[in-house]
Amino acid sequence: MKKGINQWSFPADMSAAACIRLAKQAGFDGIELALAETGDLSLESSPEQVAELARIAEGEGVEISSLASGLGWSYALTSTSKQNRDKAIDVVKRQLDVAAQLKADTILVLPGAVGVDFIPGSAVTEYDVAYDNALEALRLLSSAAAAARVSIGVENVWNKFLLSPLEMRTFIDSIGSDYVGAYLDVGNTILTGYPEHWIKILNSRIKKVHFKDFRRNGAGLSAFVDLLAGDVDYPLVMRKLQEIGYSDYVIAEMIPPYRHYPEQIIYNTSGAMDAILGRTGRRAE
Repeated sequence: MKKGINQWSFPADMSAAACIRLAKQAGFDGIELALAETGDLSLESSPEQVAELARIAEGEGVEISSLASGLGWSYALTSTSKQNRDKAIDVVKRQLDVAAQLKADTILVLPGAVGVDFIPGSAVTEYDVAYDNALEALRLLSSAAAAARVSIGVENVWNKFLLSPLEMRTFIDSIGSDYVGAYLDVGNTILTGYPEHWIKILNSRIKKVHFKDFRRNGAGLSAFVDLLAGDVDYPLVMRKLQEIGYSDYVIAEMIPPYRHYPEQIIYNTSGAMDAILGRTGRRAE
């Protein structure tokens, strides 16, 4: 498996180019960039700006493993507002286009939400309505993904939606496209389940994997901790990934950031991932 890190793990004010360079220094094989609404990699970025990031990554020897976006919290495929859903669909299409330009083979897509406790004032959508809306949107988007030759990875997040691996499996199979699968976040499963179960059940549907760690006796987002400091059984996770033949990227997404010396989390995470992946003793050149 290859070792990657998500751009959200870096200081918020760090440019995408600087994140790529720091990822290289810390010994990562790849980086998952993130498409924002504005900024140096955003809905507004020109083809030239995207190409420059691709050039920088290639020059550093860092693969762009995938392209995430947090815009799914604002523009939801589950929304009862057609205007909001249409915007969400446009965002995913833009992700696909940018990912293709970056030569990334997968995008991370937030499927929407029934409810979001950590976003004050977030609307609540009836579960069946959310399910039908997201399913319709992703069936539509599957053709765009196939045309771009970029896969959509639907992430399991804290959204009161697609709550079990059985439901996620049924949802993905109902879309019926090889270009739509699961983006499994192992840390996000710990609150209500076990990542090893998700791996076994989703199996070949898994497009990419996020590594986080979480303490069950913690509270909310503050219960996310450094890799190997929480309740994710990483030796078991690795065995289950190997059993299903997964050999693609495992990508760290580290939240919350360090209050002081925030860049240090990148190096600490690299070391923890080396241990998890059996690379202990390997040093970045």
